[in-house]
Amino acid sequence: IAYAVSYFYDQYGSFTVSLNKYDMMKQGITLSETPEFSGPISRLNADIVKDMYNISGLDLPEDVDEHDGGHNGSNYIAYTFYLKNTGQDTVTYQASMETANVTRGIDEAIRIRLYTNGESVDYAKPKADGTPERGTTPFAASNTVLRYERQGFSPGDMDKFTVVIWLEGDDPDCVDDIIGGSVKIEFNFKIVESS
Repeated sequence: IAYAVSYFYDQYGSFTVSLNKYDMMKQGITLSETPEFSGPISRLNADIVKDMYNISGLDLPEDVDEHDGGHNGSNYIAYTFYLKNTGQDTVTYQASMETANVTRGIDEAIRIRLYTNGESVDYAKPKADGTPERGTTPFAASNTVLRYERQGFSPGDMDKFTVVIWLEGDDPDCVDDIIGGSVKIEFNFKIVESS
């Protein structure tokens, strides 16, 4: 198993969540780090883990989905946030998670676990032969971790998300060549239909 170090960086942090500002103002869709929505906004920024070492996903805490806001470990990023419909219309929203500013092929060894209302899925880039990494769902595209659509998001509805990012030491692509690599990950939401 390789011993890898990664530097996650960006002016907003290594992991950002954003909502189309028009959707926030016009439709009342908002983001918050807490379910009380004391300060709803259209952009959230997770804290940076500067030097991340590879671990096994089995080492992640069992209660990683039971905290609000940023709750990183020494070798993983964990961020929980909420999306709420505070408007008057039932809407359909699309979500997409993208990677950017990838250096040294670090995205070949990262894992991204997404909890949506308590249900989790692990995402990873497929192997070189195109087959999925064991126990994961392949990225939707080279720089797209996932895409999905949520219909029937009614006034008062709230979705909870926890994103966990780590370097998987059991991945064959977790090798010395990725030491010093970096990546930025963005999770974006937009309304595509309103009724």
